[in-house]
Amino acid sequence: MTMRNGIFSLTGVLSLILGANLAMAGGTITGTVNCKGIKNPRDTIVYIEKLDGNFAPQETHAVMDQQNLVFIPHVLPIVVGTSVDFPNSDTVRHNVFSPAGSAKVFNLGTYDVGVIKTVVFDSIGEAPLLCNVHAEMSSFVVTLQNPYFAITDKAGAFTIKDAPPGKYTLTTWHERLKSASQGIEVKDGDTVTVDFKLKERR
Repeated sequence: MTMRNGIFSLTGVLSLILGANLAMAGGTITGTVNCKGIKNPRDTIVYIEKLDGNFAPQETHAVMDQQNLVFIPHVLPIVVGTSVDFPNSDTVRHNVFSPAGSAKVFNLGTYDVGVIKTVVFDSIGEAPLLCNVHAEMSSFVVTLQNPYFAITDKAGAFTIKDAPPGKYTLTTWHERLKSASQGIEVKDGDTVTVDFKLKERR
């Protein structure tokens, strides 16, 4: 009985230690993007520029929808190798393509309401999206090397969770703002606060 209680006690201690280690795994990067020249800094991507190793794409497909002559979302950040579905959830036919010079060049042709077409984004970089049928439609798929990124809200706030410990370069992307970078150090269980002041591209 005593030995059994001792085993239970030891197991409990080990569980607490393991739980504490898991809770301390990784750090948080948070902050705010401020901007000049545009209404607000919504849809700014903030990401760790480079990490050692290869990262698997997300298991479920990302989605770039089409509704009411608008791409939804306007900006879609993904990990390289991710498949993106392009459903036509509108009431009219659409064509989705990316122009020459994009990180991923493709043309899905014109397709009917209810149809879903899929593209694998296998190169890092920016792919502007357009519609041959509706010139007012535009959006971006931005393919990144690793999953440690966030996209800002209307107030410019962002949070990247569970970033591995280490020293990195944190970089921004926005369709109309100049990119900026800052060096950061992430520690287990800590929160790093990083603020950016961006200017409009000229």
